[in-house]
Amino acid sequence: MPLPFLTAEHLDGEDDADAALPHDDPDRWRRPYRPGPWRVAIAAVLLLLASFMLLATMIIAFAGAWAGAAVCAAAALAVIATALRMLRAGVWVSRTGLRRVAFFSTRSIPWSEVGEVRTVQQPVRWLGLPRTVQGQALTVAARDGAPAPVLLTDHSADFLARAEAFDRAAGIVEAWAEEYRAVPVG
Repeated sequence: MPLPFLTAEHLDGEDDADAALPHDDPDRWRRPYRPGPWRVAIAAVLLLLASFMLLATMIIAFAGAWAGAAVCAAAALAVIATALRMLRAGVWVSRTGLRRVAFFSTRSIPWSEVGEVRTVQQPVRWLGLPRTVQGQALTVAARDGAPAPVLLTDHSADFLARAEAFDRAAGIVEAWAEEYRAVPVG
């Protein structure tokens, strides 16, 4: 069963990595790549854990311990929110700018402030852990010369062991930057 909202495919089935959502409106935020298998697997395990926690909530509630059931339900909702936030994390683009969604923060940069988007070789974090390895990173430099934050790496949960997917995603983000940096929005 195809899930077009999770893939970079159009509704007609053609594989077009430029459209991460089944719409062509450039004003809507879109992720220009598919979520990686590591990210999806971790989220699936968390959702499975949450289902067991909700089952435990029901059992505790039938036993009459309402305070325990409320605590268990709150913990299950926190696990569900964590899984959903993990799936939402990544780089999103639209006509208005570039958005980097991290687990605890979201930063949007208008295209007018973007100086350059490029792929560089540098030490990157492996699966977001403190361990670093040599890899590729997609960075964005501001027009005023501010330091370049890392948008994507080839060792992240989305691109580990998927070098072609990283290259395609980096190329698409760079293409969006080239197209919309010079175009005034409005």
